[in-house]
Amino acid sequence: MSTTAIAIIGSISVGAYLMTVRMIPRLREMFIKANLCGRDLCKKDKPQVPESYGVIIGCVFLISMFLFIPIPFAFDKDAATDAVTGGKPVTFPHDKFVELIAALLSICCMIFLGFADDVLDLRWRHKLLLPTIATLPLLMVYYVNYNSTTVMMPNFARGLFGTSVNIGIFYYIFMGSLAVFCTNAINILAGINGLEVGQSIIIAGSVLVFNLMELSLGHQVESHQFSLYFMIPFFATSLALWKFNRYPSQVFVGDTYCYFAGMSFAVVGILGHFSKTLLLFFLPQILNFLYSTPQLFHFVPCPRHRLPKYDAKTDLLHISTTEFRLNELGSLGRLMVKVLHTFRLISWQEQPDGRVVTNNFTLINFVLFIFGPVHERIATQMLMSFQLLCTLLALFIRYPLANYFYTLET
Repeated sequence: MSTTAIAIIGSISVGAYLMTVRMIPRLREMFIKANLCGRDLCKKDKPQVPESYGVIIGCVFLISMFLFIPIPFAFDKDAATDAVTGGKPVTFPHDKFVELIAALLSICCMIFLGFADDVLDLRWRHKLLLPTIATLPLLMVYYVNYNSTTVMMPNFARGLFGTSVNIGIFYYIFMGSLAVFCTNAINILAGINGLEVGQSIIIAGSVLVFNLMELSLGHQVESHQFSLYFMIPFFATSLALWKFNRYPSQVFVGDTYCYFAGMSFAVVGILGHFSKTLLLFFLPQILNFLYSTPQLFHFVPCPRHRLPKYDAKTDLLHISTTEFRLNELGSLGRLMVKVLHTFRLISWQEQPDGRVVTNNFTLINFVLFIFGPVHERIATQMLMSFQLLCTLLALFIRYPLANYFYTLET
C-alpha cells in the first residue's frame, strides 16, 4: 500500500474539513436569498434554516478528489520509470485511472441530480431512475476491468451448486440496485436534526475500519486502498457538515447530501469489491426500508411527509399517524398491517366509524412508538447508537461468524 498517497489524501481531507467549516456559515445568507431555505418544524419558534447544503459538501469533496487525482499514480509501483525514456512511465495503470474518473463522474452526477431534486422536487419514479443512470459509468468500468460475476457459495449450498456460481447479468442488476438503494436509503431514514449526516458518518467510519482491517490482513490491497481514497475526504467533509447540522441544526442538508453520500458508498462497495459487507453496514437502513415497504409501495396510505409530530408545550417528538379502513386496503396491504399489528410493531387505534389509526411506518416513528415521546436530540442519539451497534454486529458477522459459512480452499 502506498502510505504516501494515504498520507496525502489525509492532509487534503484536513484542508477540506477546515474549508467546509469556514464556508458553511458564510454562505447562509446567499442560500436564504436564493429561497433555498425551510422552517424547522420541530422547534418552538420554527426558525428559518438554509437547506440544500449538501451541494457545498459535494463540491468541496470533488475539489479535494480532483487535487488528488495524480497522486496515486505518482506513487504507483506499476508506473515504473526507465532512465532510457527520460524518467517517463513505461507502463501506466490506465484501468485504475479510469476507475477513479468513472467513480468521480458517478458521484458528480448524483450531486447534480440531488440538487435538481431539492430545487425541482422530483417525483419518486425519477428518484429511482436517476441513480440507475448515474451508475452506468461504474458498471461499464467494472465490465471492462473485471467482468467477474461469480458468487461464492456458502458451505451448506456447495453440495448443490458447487463452490461458486456465475450469475452473469444478474450480478450487474444487483450492483445497479445497490446504488439505487444506497442513494435512497439514507434519504428515507431522515427528518430530524443531524440524522442524515450522523448515520453517514458512522457508515463511513465503519467502511474505514473495515478497509484498514483488510489491509492489515493483506486482503485485496488495491481495492481497499481505492476505498480509503474516497472515504477519508468524505468522512472529513461530513464531519464538518455535522458540526452545523446536529441539534439544533443551523443548516439542512437536503436530498443533495443523501444522494451524494449514497453514491459515494455505492462507488467504494462496487469498485472496492465488498458490496455484501457494505450492505451489512446498512442494516438500520434495510430495516427501515422493510418497515416502510407498505407505505412506500402504497399498500397503506402514505402521506407526503412522515416526520414525527412536534409538541411545542413539552418540546418532545410524538409519532405521526396515518389512517385507513381495513376493507379499503388490498389483500396484500391487509396482510402486512395485520402481521405488523400481531407482532406489535405498529400502534393500533380502532375508531368507532371503522377507521384504524397507526403510526407512519418509519424507524423514527417506531422508536417513538416503543420508547414514547422523547426530545429530538435524544431521538437522534438513539438512532445513531443503533447504527453503531449494527456496525459492531456487521463486523461480527463479517469476521468470526462468516468463517462458519465460508471456507476458503487451499
